Amino acid sequence: MGRFTLPRDLYHGKGSLEQLKNLKGKKAVLVLGGGSMKRFGFVDKALGYLKEAGMEVRLIEKVESDPSVETVMAGAAVMREFGPDWIVAMGGGSPIDAAKAMWVFYEYPETTFESIIQPFSFPELRTKAKFCAIPSTSGTATEVTAFSVITDYEKGIKYPLADFNITPDVAIVDPELAETMPPKLTAHTGMDAMTHAVEAYVSTLHCNYTDPLALWAIKLIHNNLKKSYDGDMQAREIMHDAQCLAGMAFSNALLGIVHSMAHKTGAAYTGGHIIHGCANAMYLPKVIQYNAKVPEAAERYAEIARFIGLAGNTTDELVKALVAELRRMNDSLDIPQSIKNYGAGGVKAETSIIDEKEFNNKLSKVAELAVGDACTGSNPRQPSPAEMERLLKAVYYDEEVNF
Repeated sequence: MGRFTLPRDLYHGKGSLEQLKNLKGKKAVLVLGGGSMKRFGFVDKALGYLKEAGMEVRLIEKVESDPSVETVMAGAAVMREFGPDWIVAMGGGSPIDAAKAMWVFYEYPETTFESIIQPFSFPELRTKAKFCAIPSTSGTATEVTAFSVITDYEKGIKYPLADFNITPDVAIVDPELAETMPPKLTAHTGMDAMTHAVEAYVSTLHCNYTDPLALWAIKLIHNNLKKSYDGDMQAREIMHDAQCLAGMAFSNALLGIVHSMAHKTGAAYTGGHIIHGCANAMYLPKVIQYNAKVPEAAERYAEIARFIGLAGNTTDELVKALVAELRRMNDSLDIPQSIKNYGAGGVKAETSIIDEKEFNNKLSKVAELAVGDACTGSNPRQPSPAEMERLLKAVYYDEEVNF
C-alpha cells in the first residue's frame, strides 16, 4: 500500500499571502529567519492579515541558516508560554523547518530530540495547533513536505526529520516573496529543487502519483532556472511553482544518496558549511553515474533526458547526456563541480574552504554516517561504506564514477 500526503489547502500565485486573513483561530506565532521578510515588508503584511483574522500574534525571529537543536527548543518554549493555535512559518527553508520541529516540542514538551530522529516516529500532532508554511525561496519545498532538517552543531551532523505529521495544513506559495532572492540563492535553491525531482523520479518508492510531478518539475526547472537566475521574474514565478511540485513528489517518493551525502558533509568540516543546494548540485551528476549501474535506474534517468529534449539513441548515451547537461547548468549558475573548488559562499575557487587533509581524515566517518542517513534507504542502489567513501572522494576531486 502506498501513501500520498499533501497540505489540506495550497494557495498559489501573486497575492496569495492574503489568504492568511482566512485562518480561523485566536493566537498565532509567526516564525521568521534572518530579517529579509521584514525588510521587504512581508512581515507587516502577514501581521496585518493575521490580525484581520482576529488573532493575537507573537513573533519568533532570527532562526539561523541550518537551524540548530537549541533554536528549536527555544522556539518551542515560547510557544508553550504563548499557546498558539496556528504556527505560521515564513521565509526560506530554515525557519519553516525549525518551526516544524518546534511544533513537536510545543505539543509534547517531554519528547526528546533523540526520540524523533528515527524516521516516522513522531507523536500525533494537531492537539494544540495547526501549521501554515509560506516559502520565500524556490528550493526546499518544505511547505508541502513531511521533512525538516535540523543541525546538531555539537556533533556536526544534520538530521533529516521525517514524518507525515509535520506536513503543513496550509501552504501559501506566493511568488512575490521569491522575487527578493539574490542570484546565488536562486541558483542554489533551484538546483536543490532539481535534485529533489530527479531523486524522487528514480526512488525505489516512486509511483504513478509522484512520477508526473517529478518529471514536470524537472522540465520547468531545466527551462527556467537560468532565466530566473538572470532576473526574469516570470521565470522566477514558474520556478516557485516548480520547486513546490518537486516537493510534492519527493515528500511521497522520498529521496536518495545525493541528500544523504549533502546532509552528512554540510556541517562536518571546520572550514565552513557546504551550502545544501550547492552540495546537491555538485553531487548529483556523480550519484547518477553510480546509480546508473542499476538498469532500472539507468532507464529512468534516460526517460528524464528524453523528456527534457536531450539527444541520445541508447540508455547509456542518454544518461551521459543528462550528466553533461546538469554539469552545464552548474557552470551557467557559477556552481563548482567539486568540493575541491568550493569557495566561500559556494562559488568557484582555486582553493577550497574544505581542507583536503581534514576531508580525508573524516572520510570514513562521514561515509558511515551518509550510509546510515534516512534518505539512503530509497536510493535505487545501496552503497557499502567503502563505496560511499569512493563516491565522496569523487565529489571532492571531480572524478568519474565508474564502479
